[in-house]
Amino acid sequence: MKRALVIGVDDYGGADNDLEGCVADAIAVTEKLQTHGNGDPNFDVITYTSNDMDVTTELLDEGVKKLFQGKAETAVLYFAGHGLLEPETNRGYLVSHDHKKGALGLSLADVIGMANGAHQEIDSTVIILDCCHAGFLGELSGLANKDVSLIGKGVTILAAADRNQSAAEFDGHGLFTGIVLDGLSGSASDVLGRITPASLYSLVDQTLGGWEQRPVYKANVQRFITLRQVPPKVAPEVLRKLKDYFPTAGYVFPVDPSFERDRGEFADAYKDIPVDEINFAIFREMQAFYKVNLVAPVDQPYPWQAAMHSTGFRLTAQGAHYRRLAENKRF
Repeated sequence: MKRALVIGVDDYGGADNDLEGCVADAIAVTEKLQTHGNGDPNFDVITYTSNDMDVTTELLDEGVKKLFQGKAETAVLYFAGHGLLEPETNRGYLVSHDHKKGALGLSLADVIGMANGAHQEIDSTVIILDCCHAGFLGELSGLANKDVSLIGKGVTILAAADRNQSAAEFDGHGLFTGIVLDGLSGSASDVLGRITPASLYSLVDQTLGGWEQRPVYKANVQRFITLRQVPPKVAPEVLRKLKDYFPTAGYVFPVDPSFERDRGEFADAYKDIPVDEINFAIFREMQAFYKVNLVAPVDQPYPWQAAMHSTGFRLTAQGAHYRRLAENKRF
């Protein structure tokens, strides 16, 4: 079982405090997590938005407690709204609709405490926060040492901004969540179509510039989990052929003009070399590998030139990784 609690709060009781994109973010994240790219069911999602209810401190507390109770393969907590850090007490909060002095919302210390305590029942927990000061999650509140963190086994944190930064909104969504949604749609997937928390962070990290808010990734995990599956960039049955085409990681797979129908300016020079249909089919698969950086042409800039000049293909580092997975029957 995989379950998720998704929260979006725009309404904070006044124009000066209200936000604009958090409810839209929560709705969009819910839609992405509920199904895989092919429509198969994924997470069982409960969604709280300030459009539909008062997202009170009590509701936040009860919802997060329920999320982390009972057995599950994966639990995801997503929050978009105001985040607040109290410098005097060194405590962080997910701010609720009914926030007030002395009761600002759900304490980040309570969130990480519940997540850490759930590991015996929940294999993997992913916490995604699009709010100001989100990177504070996992630090020990009340301590002067800001570098100390406490993240339990199996817990991963994706935060929109560092502990001292604000989280911006852009084009109807949180800047961070907009990139996450793009990643969940497929831009953060690996060759097999798997989207992990680490790949989402890598996408956000590369997309946000050095002068903007900086995302935070914290994890205490021994294996990556798949948050969502989208169509693979190369069909698994084709990808498994890497171990056949390349019997060793350092092997060079030879090609020549018989692998390509389009001879271009070499048409006259190679008119006596017939196209081999088996070779032609293999060459199309090599081109598919090339497009996702699994192979590289030898001594030539592109696959077509490799065929015309009778060189070959070698595995990239990533290609060698997938060849090894195929050899070990890992997909």
